[in-house]
Amino acid sequence: MSDSVLYELDGGLAVITINRPDAMNALDTATKVALRDTVTEAANDPAVRAVLLTGAGDRAFCVGQDLKEHLGLLKRAEETGEGALKTVAEHYNPLLRALAGMAKPTVAAVNGVAAGAGAGLAFACDFRIVADTAGFNTSFVGVALTADSGVSWTLPRLVGHARATELLMVPRTVKSDEALGLGLATRVVPTAELAATARAFAAELAAGPTVAYAAVKESLAYGASHSFAELLEKEDELQTRAGASEDHRIAVRAFVAKEKPDYVGR
Repeated sequence: MSDSVLYELDGGLAVITINRPDAMNALDTATKVALRDTVTEAANDPAVRAVLLTGAGDRAFCVGQDLKEHLGLLKRAEETGEGALKTVAEHYNPLLRALAGMAKPTVAAVNGVAAGAGAGLAFACDFRIVADTAGFNTSFVGVALTADSGVSWTLPRLVGHARATELLMVPRTVKSDEALGLGLATRVVPTAELAATARAFAAELAAGPTVAYAAVKESLAYGASHSFAELLEKEDELQTRAGASEDHRIAVRAFVAKEKPDYVGR
């Protein structure tokens, strides 16, 4: 692990913190490598049943690419003739595939501004618990770039094609109250309550029926790019899988006994 990315495993909940508060949690190369590897580890660890992603400090969740480092990479690229944006293939793409594709719930605790790839990280999570002082800004066009970190896929699915076009081509900071109305935020809470609220919510997911959660995520992703008839076949496959899980048997027994189920994540 790196000092710029902190990792805590509490029961079935993995808490991942981008830890560069003095730089507004900007993503330099070392941080992108550490974050990519940490998220991938959490995705592949069967002991992890939910992931909570946040940023250190109270100013920023993550402002995306570290532009000070990036300027140096641009100068080097001019001198060598090599491309300066290898980071999309090397860092962002595997990171976002692991974050968005993991078979367990993910929660972003958005403690401050989430911009550029930082917004992409938040959008890729299943839920976004947002501080009332926080906001989102795509910001890519502001430095003459296009969207990366999956935003071209996630943002239209959250707000619709027309609004996504606006937010990408005419970037601005979307404050928490508007973010809630647009669907960018799952819940907005007072800043002082964010950490505890997000952790409690993520911990509840970590104690839930993990196989069923994974099936819901897979079903929604599949349905976004397949026909209704194909989706029905996929639902049959996924329901068969969920129905064979230990958690399903636990849930049915608990329901009949009028008890609260104690899920095991299998």
